[in-house]
Amino acid sequence: MANHSPPSNIVLHKQSKSLELVYGEQSYTLPAEYLRVSSPSAEVQGHGPGQEVLQINKEQVGIDQLESVGHYALKIFFDDGHNTGLFTWNYLYTLATEQTERWQHYLSRLAQAGHQRQPSLK
Repeated sequence: MANHSPPSNIVLHKQSKSLELVYGEQSYTLPAEYLRVSSPSAEVQGHGPGQEVLQINKEQVGIDQLESVGHYALKIFFDDGHNTGLFTWNYLYTLATEQTERWQHYLSRLAQAGHQRQPSLK
């Protein structure tokens, strides 16, 4: 995987619970729920292949703050208390560019586990 540079701009939209990443002319809006269930932390990913932990009931999660880590990653502080796992620039770019496929995979895993997403309370 190519070593990806940080986005040219990062905007936290607390109201819509999303993170906007801008790469040159391209802009991606990643919902907090998507980022939370995709967290690179061991709590979510497990300690090896096949040990992923399905995250449920994260529909209402928001992002409290962002913190840059060195020149390689972003630490996201979610309002459910989760803040482990560093989102490297490469991983954020992958999440942005593969959002549709990855979200569908997550929804499939939820369905297989017998979980139903709760509609947003807007």
